[in-house]
Amino acid sequence: MSYFTEKNILVPVDFSESSLEAIKKAIQISEDAATVTVVHVMVPLDLVSPGVLFGGLTDEKRTEHVNKLAKSEFAKHQIEGVTFETLVGDPGIKIADYAKDHATDLIVIPSHGYTGITRLALGSVAERVLRHAPCPTLVLRQPKP
Repeated sequence: MSYFTEKNILVPVDFSESSLEAIKKAIQISEDAATVTVVHVMVPLDLVSPGVLFGGLTDEKRTEHVNKLAKSEFAKHQIEGVTFETLVGDPGIKIADYAKDHATDLIVIPSHGYTGITRLALGSVAERVLRHAPCPTLVLRQPKP
């Protein structure tokens, strides 16, 4: 029996293998997939990007695409019963705000383990979530290759 049984668990995903494994770990911790919410945060569109200027790219179209991707990836990895949502904004801040607004009891997030220049260039969503999260956060570290 887990402390987090029947509690709300949030899992941010970027559809990498490690984030899909984080969903499975959250389901294992909660013992009920219905208490697990999976969130994907898209960065805001740049108004001068070619897709916006010439292609009619919108957040609605992007959300539709992400929802289709989630459905296929979840089916491929036998992930069932979780709630899925797509948000737009700064990933670290949006995840923390979502957790606060939805009375989340635990955030389960993978860390890609970037260091040095790569971490500086790409940033660390997990680190931002840790700094701003209103609840306990479990960071699943990835083994170095």
